[in-house]
Amino acid sequence: MNRTDDRLLPVLLICAQAALWPGAELVRGAVPPASALLVAALVAGPVTAALALRRTRPVTALVVVAAACALGAGPLPTGAMAVLGTAGVALALFTVATERDTFATVLCGTALAAWQLLQNISLHGIGDRDGLDLVLTAMLYAAACGAGLLVRRTRRARRAAERTLKRAEAERHRLPEAERRRMERELHDVSAHHLTAVVVTAGAALGLRDRRPELADQALEFAAETGREVTRALGAVRAPTPSREELPSPEERLRALVEGFRRLGQSVDCEIDALPDGMVADAAYGIVREALTNVARHAPGAHTTVRCRYGDTRTEVVVTSAAPTAGSAAHGADLGGGRGQGFLRSRAREAGGALTSGPTADGGWEVRAVLPGRTAAPTERPVPRNYRVAQLTAAVGLVLQPLLPALVVHAQPTSTGSQVSAGVLFALLAAAQAVALLWLRRAPRTAQCVLLGLVPLWPVAMAAGDYTGPVVLPPVLSILATCAAVAADASRTAARVPVPAADASGAAAFPPAAARAWLLPAAAVVVHAAAAVVAVADRGTTVPLWAVVGWALSGASLAVGAARGGGTLRARHDLAARGTRDERLAAWTEEAVRDAWAERRRIAAGLETTVLARTADMVTEAEAGRLDVSAERAREALAAMRALLDTVRQGRTEPELRPQPTLQALDLLARQCRATGRDVEIRLTDRVPERLPTAVDLAAYHAAETVLAAGGEEPAVLELDADGVTLTLTATGVPRAARPAVRERLAARVAALGGTLTTGRPDTVGLRLPLAPVPQQGDEERER
Repeated sequence: MNRTDDRLLPVLLICAQAALWPGAELVRGAVPPASALLVAALVAGPVTAALALRRTRPVTALVVVAAACALGAGPLPTGAMAVLGTAGVALALFTVATERDTFATVLCGTALAAWQLLQNISLHGIGDRDGLDLVLTAMLYAAACGAGLLVRRTRRARRAAERTLKRAEAERHRLPEAERRRMERELHDVSAHHLTAVVVTAGAALGLRDRRPELADQALEFAAETGREVTRALGAVRAPTPSREELPSPEERLRALVEGFRRLGQSVDCEIDALPDGMVADAAYGIVREALTNVARHAPGAHTTVRCRYGDTRTEVVVTSAAPTAGSAAHGADLGGGRGQGFLRSRAREAGGALTSGPTADGGWEVRAVLPGRTAAPTERPVPRNYRVAQLTAAVGLVLQPLLPALVVHAQPTSTGSQVSAGVLFALLAAAQAVALLWLRRAPRTAQCVLLGLVPLWPVAMAAGDYTGPVVLPPVLSILATCAAVAADASRTAARVPVPAADASGAAAFPPAAARAWLLPAAAVVVHAAAAVVAVADRGTTVPLWAVVGWALSGASLAVGAARGGGTLRARHDLAARGTRDERLAAWTEEAVRDAWAERRRIAAGLETTVLARTADMVTEAEAGRLDVSAERAREALAAMRALLDTVRQGRTEPELRPQPTLQALDLLARQCRATGRDVEIRLTDRVPERLPTAVDLAAYHAAETVLAAGGEEPAVLELDADGVTLTLTATGVPRAARPAVRERLAARVAALGGTLTTGRPDTVGLRLPLAPVPQQGDEERER
């Protein structure tokens, strides 16, 4: 497909050139000489080949096309290279803009215009001609560069949107499985670590009951405290809080973990560097915890060394244990389920590293993980400065090349007059318009004022340069830049201004921004019409003045109206495409969160009747002073945990039985949004109760889902707070949530519960939901 498209345009250009010359000559009965036809064929061949390969070698194709057309323009008659010299060069320059960066595009366009100007001087000398053809050529090149840059930016935006959708679709399939793996791993880590410690401590205390009876009381207290900690930890596994409270640093967490094993009688030395929060720190903590738990199971009392080194290129986590001491009883050797090594490797792999483990030379065991370091993330390398210097050198060399024959072969006649030609003045005005257009995105109002201020100078340049060409051409050239500004302003306004809503009287209420959007088109029509009338009147005409004014107003209105309509249509097309993408993202996010939430609820239901129930029995027996029974309940809880892990992969909740997500699923919603490249932060204050009324819980979650589903690339923050009677949800960084359709959905959700919807800044939305929902009519009848 690409090859066909690449070859089709050069063939069409060659056909158009052949129709113009020698086709027109043959129709008039004049047969061009054979030498001219041979030169035209020799020029057309390289030009066609270069344009066919323009996408792979755009700069080379541009140089070949420009050079071939310049060489053929000398011996061939006028018009023989008109199509190839204009459309062919413009097509090559357009391809450079679409395939290369902005620096290369501007450099090629500027060098090409300067080269063509100097070549024209070398061929025809410097005369008093108006030079309007040079201005038209420069504008053609500027238009080609601008169109190419616009196409490149559009392609880049489309590719970014496609990558976003691809990530979201991949996350849609990955999130439920990732949630299952997370809960499976956390169940193993939390239960194995805490319950193994109870079994080991109780076994040691029972073995020394006769010699050190005080250890039994300590073991009972430890069992009760650990059982309550297991209950809290497993509750966090079932519904991890999405709030970002102040947590200990990764280094403090690792040192606290090591200190906890020391209290169990393990001899542990550590060398721990400061780690930044993130995936690497979480993986390091999980690896150290699992490795120390295995040492407590299989080699209690063995000297262990924990080393965590954070470097520029990698992070090393090494846990080395010595051989078990003679006579030590491994009370937890039979507690493992055989998954520890797999979880260790999965942690390292998910963090972007690798893990190895095995026996040491002295009979111990070593776990070594290599994780990413400070500079592990790939960074985009900028273009080297020497490459830019080489580009500039090549451009300057090509530009100065036409001067050599002009300086060596013959001296050029120069003008004796002191008057500046109209072409020079037109070129200066066009350059000023180009500079204003370059500042259009950064300072739109200033650039628009500059463009309108340059319009009256075109009639002045016509009079000062004694312009004798078509009187319509300078006004047309002056209005092109203004039309580009009008189109950009219309596109920007259509993207920002919402659809007019009806007020209380039923009339459409236009926001002030929509009314201000018509100021620039109106001013452009008036200014350009006035300039055109002045230019025509200065030249002199027999047409009545009212007809000239009408003609100028209608022409300016038609051009400006077309530009504004084109900008509006483009903005609406972009908004429609963005809306379609946002709808797909919202649908995939909802499906992914529901599936992950169903997976979480399925595992949590099994957790209630297995591990948590036996852990509660362990706490009860420990509080009753029965250490041996408490240790047995800990073993049963571990066995139940292993059985639950064995059945986690079995059975899937049917779609029609999927539960409705609540605020406990906000972490899943934020994770899905982050997978699309948008930074979303969920904050829950301590005043939000753990258990909310079901209607309020569902309404708050769906409101958060609606706000985030409105789309956008800005970082968003959702904060939930409560004051005892009202739950407040404040969303910031969501400018699209102010759209009427989104506000209607939010208002419908909060109105059913008697809540309110408020807006502050343009990117902020607030919802207030009463914690005691307003009873509906059906509920009141059922209560009666």
